[in-house]
Amino acid sequence: MVREPLSIADRLRGERLGDLLREARGSRSITDVALRAGISPETLRKIERGRIPTPAFFTVVAVAGALELSLDGLLAQINLSETAAEATGEHSGRRRAQSRRMMVRQDDQRPGRQNLPHPRFAGPRYL
Repeated sequence: MVREPLSIADRLRGERLGDLLREARGSRSITDVALRAGISPETLRKIERGRIPTPAFFTVVAVAGALELSLDGLLAQINLSETAAEATGEHSGRRRAQSRRMMVRQDDQRPGRQNLPHPRFAGPRYL
């Protein structure tokens, strides 16, 4: 089974999740929080940096529990920051660079055509 490449929105949502988890972690070490959640510190580091934009649900539940966050509150913050970014049209430099890499050719935007990546797109990076 081949996994579909993630959309830009999915990648940005993963970055927002990582930013929120890093903020909630505060001064606690990655190792401490990861061990409390029952995951490896490297996995938590990748989630916080957006390198795992769609972590498993149970991983998010475990990390949120270790950070004493409610899932409803976390989801609300992700959605709030998503709508704020859309309303202002602002993206960080890293997000802007990613969206440039994920551009889709304009001629393939027509209905009934498969959206193909931009010719300069290097391909998806699976983790």
